[in-house]
Amino acid sequence: MDADRCLKMLKALSDETRLKIFEMLKGGKLCACKILEGLNITQPTLSHHMKILCDCGLADAERDWKWTHYSINKDALKALTDWLNGENEGKI
Repeated sequence: MDADRCLKMLKALSDETRLKIFEMLKGGKLCACKILEGLNITQPTLSHHMKILCDCGLADAERDWKWTHYSINKDALKALTDWLNGENEGKI
């Protein structure tokens, strides 16, 4: 994993709302409607935050008719934690 991608992930998690969303997703896949129930934000605001989490690779979105379900991208999270732990030395 390169440093730019890690930086994007860390920036995404530096926002309080996105960190709360990420915490919610640690319990497993959630519909956007369930995420909204746990936060005091509008649907367009949730879409903005989810776009950032998905674009950096930390979250995956799965469309099911009119609903979108989100989950943590475990491979990307592992790559980030490996990088933070110095396990990708020389790969940047």
